Amino acid sequence: MLSKKTKYGIKALTFLAKQENKSPVQIATISKSENISLKFLESILLTLRKNGFLGSKKGKGGGYYLLKEPKDIKMTEIMRVLEGPIAMVPCVSLNFYEKCDDCPDENLCAIHSLMIEVRDSTLKIFRNTTLADLCKC
Repeated sequence: MLSKKTKYGIKALTFLAKQENKSPVQIATISKSENISLKFLESILLTLRKNGFLGSKKGKGGGYYLLKEPKDIKMTEIMRVLEGPIAMVPCVSLNFYEKCDDCPDENLCAIHSLMIEVRDSTLKIFRNTTLADLCKC
């Protein structure tokens, strides 16, 4: 299930991507427009800024803005920063692999092979979807 952190992060990024002049937007404006708690949104935007998606400007006319064009921001990048592993189980994760404690042989595990298919299908969608696709900009 998608966490609220990821859902709100995508909503905030989409809101910023839709801004015509790409100038900084105050966090309160995003919070009100997208119906996201201001405190929660601050934490999410800070994570996105620390990971190179957003820039910020302090003072009058300040706020958050995208550092890249929406067409250059893939959903895989956003999901991994906000949600963590894309795979549903750690034994099929490409970036966060861990062997399952209860599985003696991954090659014979029916769940393992199913989850590889799920992971690959999910990755295909996320890799082929950009922020621009979500906001039609």
